[in-house]
Amino acid sequence: MLDVTVAKSALPTSGALVLPVAEDGGEQAAGWNGLDAATGGAIGRALAAAEFKGKKGQTVTILAPGAGLSRVVAVGLGKPAEVTALAAEEAGGQAIASLMRETEVAVAPGPLTADQLAHLGLGVVLRCYRFDRYRTTEKPEDKPRLGGVRLLSADPTATKTAWEALKPVAQGVFLTRDLVSEPPNVLFPEEMAERCEDLEKLGLKVEVMGPKELAKLGFGALLGVSQGSAREPRMVVMQWHGAPDHKGGDHKGGGKSKKGDKAKPIAFIGKGVTFDTGGISIKPAAGMEDMKWDMAGAGTVIGLMAALAGRKARVDAVGLVGLVENMPSGTAQRPGDVVKTYSGQTVEIINTDAEGRMVLADVLWYCQERFEPRFMIDLATLTGAMVITLGHEMAGFFSNDDALAGQLHAAGEASGEKLWRMPLGEAYDKHLKSDIADMKHVGGRPGGAITAAQFLQRFVNGKPWAHLDIAGMAWSSKDAAVIPKGATAYGVRLLDRLVAANFEG
Repeated sequence: MLDVTVAKSALPTSGALVLPVAEDGGEQAAGWNGLDAATGGAIGRALAAAEFKGKKGQTVTILAPGAGLSRVVAVGLGKPAEVTALAAEEAGGQAIASLMRETEVAVAPGPLTADQLAHLGLGVVLRCYRFDRYRTTEKPEDKPRLGGVRLLSADPTATKTAWEALKPVAQGVFLTRDLVSEPPNVLFPEEMAERCEDLEKLGLKVEVMGPKELAKLGFGALLGVSQGSAREPRMVVMQWHGAPDHKGGDHKGGGKSKKGDKAKPIAFIGKGVTFDTGGISIKPAAGMEDMKWDMAGAGTVIGLMAALAGRKARVDAVGLVGLVENMPSGTAQRPGDVVKTYSGQTVEIINTDAEGRMVLADVLWYCQERFEPRFMIDLATLTGAMVITLGHEMAGFFSNDDALAGQLHAAGEASGEKLWRMPLGEAYDKHLKSDIADMKHVGGRPGGAITAAQFLQRFVNGKPWAHLDIAGMAWSSKDAAVIPKGATAYGVRLLDRLVAANFEG
């Protein structure tokens, strides 16, 4: 990960400089600490010639302006009233995109507060992510040279403190992006579980269950998905004990505590299908390579738990991921099969490509039964129907709890990882009626994302719950402000913000 340091504001005499500018604040920015004078007025002239006004997203690159600088990138923050931490992050990502070949980059504070400057640094770091471990013939001139960035602050102590709190979040994002980017012959359930175990060094307690343990528990839904693969399934339970009054040991729920719900952990559950062929209901060949990231929900939960532990979040949290590979073979699950879930309910299999909800069904019931959490949030690349509905602009989510839904929406707006609430209702639930079992797991094409959520709701047992369908958000086909093309790690910053804003003691 890119190294970020903080230093006292001073005019750099070498390398590149990022210059954040609020709208109509060009003169103030160009004259920052004598910069314009030191360059003989080159900065001011260039900004004027480019008609740069500091509008949000606007950038101007000034080559060799003088004063020893290789280039200056002015980046617009928007109107002063709209300069937020999120705006700063996006500006940082936009500015650094053209500076990857520089070896030395400093960031001027401009109109940013100490905290906002740290968030700009976060945007810089997130945009610089690169998954290149399998590139062996790349030319040196095609590789980035940037190794670090200096944030020049009027209050270095405050900026450094803010950055140290954000750094673990960036590391969590990078972990998720790494997992989602890995090829499926490298990252299969056993390997993904082992990488979870590595997080014990952060203070997480990690428990891994294999097929024998899962069979003993009665995880018929999860095991049914995995039975066609030579790769064994896993379920991983990660616990973070960070609440100030936590007394050690496993989370047991807080139903009998004087503190009531506040003594209970919060829970995050992820779908981890490390490769999804569709099983017997096999997918078309075109684009099937993308199914390596059908484990993005689990990847997000893992990155989130790493972020919470890394920044020593003052909360008790559990993260559970169900890890399987969905393959066609002589032992694979068939359409028409009936399986018994961990909850005791039976499910008629209609389409083996609707496997993610089966994995989540067992893990959701196990989570609420074992931990009695305050709430459960699951994440899954669950349905193509959600991509059709919302495209790649935001995730859809469903919830049985209005307060939790409001907190999620606010966290999405603040983090830039937006989501939109979708409906639940009895009329949709009726589509899951089976002639031979308690339910079928697919309700047909109409309202496909909704009926999938209705299916999941049958396994939360009335516990406050939200389901995030991130099918359109887990992977980006193009560069964005703080997201290079590829794995996005959508949900890590969103849920970290949810926790920080609402649940830390």
